[in-house]
Amino acid sequence: MKTRNPMKQTIYVSQRQFEEAMARYAVAERREAELCQCRDTDLKEVMDKYEDEMLCLSQIKNAAFDTAHAYCLNNKEQLFGKRRTIGALHGMTGFRLGTPRLKPVKGADWNNILIQLKTKLPDYVRTTIEPAKDQLLADRHKEKVAPKLREIGLQVVQDELFFIETKKAA
Repeated sequence: MKTRNPMKQTIYVSQRQFEEAMARYAVAERREAELCQCRDTDLKEVMDKYEDEMLCLSQIKNAAFDTAHAYCLNNKEQLFGKRRTIGALHGMTGFRLGTPRLKPVKGADWNNILIQLKTKLPDYVRTTIEPAKDQLLADRHKEKVAPKLREIGLQVVQDELFFIETKKAA
């Protein structure tokens, strides 16, 4: 099923033109599905052809990565005393600093941290106030809510989309 936003201008189309357009659309959609199926079959064949070698190479890379990582960890002070990277014959390796993040210390949890922040650093506590749009939509037909939506400047809208569903050959 294909959908599109409605056209802005109105043009006259006869019943015959409509039926021809539907026929062209159905033929194009069927051909598109055939091509996609052929492409997917070809891709699967190619992927199957290289899958074993790719898996083997991935295992080799993982083992080599673990070896290089162990070497660099064991010799971190000598290799990375002044720099964060070192060069090797076949490339570079090093330690990157990740993005700073906050992590509770052992024995602490975020609830206790939040309570302490409220008293000791209140400027660093967020209070988010936002409309409960899902509840407003769910209750839009209730007597209490419906008349007040317009008063507060809200309206419930639904977009209308045009679609075509072609008959699938069995």
